[in-house]
Amino acid sequence: MRRPVPTQRERTFQADEIIVSKTDSRGWMTYVNDVFCRVSLYSEAELLGQPHSLIRHPDMPRAVFHLLWQRIQEGKEIFAYVKNLARNGDYYWVLAHVTPSFDGQGRIDGYHSNRRCPAREAIATVEPLYHKIRAEEERHDDRKAGLQAGIAVLEDALAGLGLDYDRFVLGLAASHMETAA
Repeated sequence: MRRPVPTQRERTFQADEIIVSKTDSRGWMTYVNDVFCRVSLYSEAELLGQPHSLIRHPDMPRAVFHLLWQRIQEGKEIFAYVKNLARNGDYYWVLAHVTPSFDGQGRIDGYHSNRRCPAREAIATVEPLYHKIRAEEERHDDRKAGLQAGIAVLEDALAGLGLDYDRFVLGLAASHMETAA
């Protein structure tokens, strides 16, 4: 399936809606809910059997996905702010909660992701950081070197805040919850 050209238009969904997907252990989609289809503008048939990276927006730093994959392949959960790409090129932000699924022998056999509508304030904090990481990744001709440089920018930014990625993301989510209450 051909990837769309990004637009500058944003898609949104309601705060009480949850985008849900499941993948196999390689990240190929095995389940998507109706909210996912409506927001992404793909049909269920178009999504199932495709890699989840189909909806990856090119503005997303590879360093964040590297961290995400590292964590879930270790059998741990992760929360992450992610900018996704809809079928028509529009974008939409999510606060993703990704967890591994296990078979009867305790081996990872897939992943489950619930994605909520993130707070505008959180995106206003995350977006400049992601832009800085992505710019550093793109400065390098060698993709591996770019990834390592992006990871370094992410780690330096978090160290400057005295936080790891989990505490950074969850802190943004918690501060929004307090503001909304």
